[in-house]
Amino acid sequence: MFEQISESFRLAVSKIRFVDDEKALKNAFDVLKKALLKADVHHKVTKDLLSAIESEIKQTSIGQKQFLDAIKLKLTEILTAPGNQGFVYAQTAPTIVLMAGLQGSGKTTTTIKLANYLKLRKKKVLVAACDLQRLAAVEQLRQLCVANEIDLFFIENENDPVKVAKEALVKAKSGLYDVLLVDTAGRLAIDEALMGQIKDVKSAINPHEIFYVADAMSGQDGVRSAASFNEALNISGAILSKFDSDSKGGVAISIAKQLGIPLRFVGTGEKVADLESFIPDRIVGRIMGEGDLATLVEKTSSIIDEKEAKRLNQKIKKGQFNFNDFLEQMESVKKLGSMKSLIGMIPGLSNMANQIKDIDLDNSKEILHIKAMINSMTQKERENPELLNNSRKRRLAAGSGLSQVEVNRFLKQFENASKLAKKFSGKGGAKGLANMLSQANMNRPR
Repeated sequence: MFEQISESFRLAVSKIRFVDDEKALKNAFDVLKKALLKADVHHKVTKDLLSAIESEIKQTSIGQKQFLDAIKLKLTEILTAPGNQGFVYAQTAPTIVLMAGLQGSGKTTTTIKLANYLKLRKKKVLVAACDLQRLAAVEQLRQLCVANEIDLFFIENENDPVKVAKEALVKAKSGLYDVLLVDTAGRLAIDEALMGQIKDVKSAINPHEIFYVADAMSGQDGVRSAASFNEALNISGAILSKFDSDSKGGVAISIAKQLGIPLRFVGTGEKVADLESFIPDRIVGRIMGEGDLATLVEKTSSIIDEKEAKRLNQKIKKGQFNFNDFLEQMESVKKLGSMKSLIGMIPGLSNMANQIKDIDLDNSKEILHIKAMINSMTQKERENPELLNNSRKRRLAAGSGLSQVEVNRFLKQFENASKLAKKFSGKGGAKGLANMLSQANMNRPR
């Protein structure tokens, strides 16, 4: 996400080689202007941003650091629209959220992602199926809820979304749910029937939040659609879907600046875990290649139990990390979302994220082979990898459909990874790991 703008910022900064070089500054602004317009940022927003950066930098001397600091400050200000950030719970449960958007924007899958995001934070969530226009919409939602163990409320053969919404609210209150997410119908284009129907649903349940789901790749069309929904419903926040597929990022800047609607979440991949809070200063940090450790810590803490993490760390320190631990951690990592997004949060590696092909922990050939090999082990072999002699390795190869060379290669990689983890788990380990990542970033081809 934001790859195009991010690269343009780096290019613009590189134009300034000397302090107080007015000509270089002009060249840098020309690069920025062209890049922002190409990234679907509205021309007026582009003009305002450049003017703000220029005003800020003229208060100091002209140099790379001053230029970089001015970009970060003004971009953060533009992305910080008035209103809440992330998810805000109502004083009295359930928190009612109305999900709105055009058909094809990813509204239904985003609703499930948001439900999963809340579930991981120990909230009891109910999803109401009020999209009764699109063929098989309720069935799609049902399948997604079943797959992700999320509670769904629907009424068989019901055509009135207002009735479904009202009864869902009764269910949410009686069932002591923390959050009710109401998935509404979308259209291929904005029309009076759509707006009339969603207004009726809004009036019936009086939601605490109205989230508009916008396709990040829709450009200025997405901004205009958001404006129409905002006029009719008074949107309290926007969620950008398909943000991982949009290298431009202009729609985010335009929605925040032109409409004054706070961006609350972004979809960063296809998996259900690929939804993140939109915190402006953190997003700007990622754009500038500085990573986002705060979000990374929040994601991992919602998945990994603190006691379990301490237990695992003790095993690593003692060199006792085994294949059962490996499988458990792989399942946990899957819940964190895409590897590409996670790598983009690590300082020193964030600029490499765009060059890395995402790892599918469910379907990649390598992962399936590793799982097959581990599943071919006995319980004692999983707990004690040192038991794996040549005859046992031959049995593993036959059981997993691999050659013994491939089995040996994985076992060697596992052994090396365990040693590396042990090395960095002790005192000074974090510092050593940071130095290693820094060196890797400095030495990579540019």
